[in-house]
Amino acid sequence: MSRTHAAFLALVSVLLALSLSREADTAAVPDGKERGTKATDPQGPLRRIFMQERDASSFFRRRSRRGVKSQDEIDAEQKQVVAADERKREYHEEKRNAFESYAEEENDEQDERSRESTEQWREFHYDGMHPPHEYNRQSI
Repeated sequence: MSRTHAAFLALVSVLLALSLSREADTAAVPDGKERGTKATDPQGPLRRIFMQERDASSFFRRRSRRGVKSQDEIDAEQKQVVAADERKREYHEEKRNAFESYAEEENDEQDERSRESTEQWREFHYDGMHPPHEYNRQSI
């Protein structure tokens, strides 16, 4: 019986301590009366987070217009534009150089093929009577 009596006293003391503490009031669900006053007039950190409806609508109305940029923002945007233009220019220059080298190689190969075919034609048609036309040959 003494254990039951001691457990009952401990339980009553814990309930009494919880009901008297402030934390228990803030953790409890507020009544309908308190809820109306708390929502319209927040206290403490809630005041920094939430604002009145009229203030919120004017806030968004003011923020919908574009504000004037500072000189630092304008400079930063200009640097980004210049960097993007430079990257585009380098990319296109790289592509142009690659195409030019490809076209040059193709021309060289075509010239080599035409020179070889001309050389073969001359050898085939050379009758041995006349000297080969050295002056018509392309010098390398």
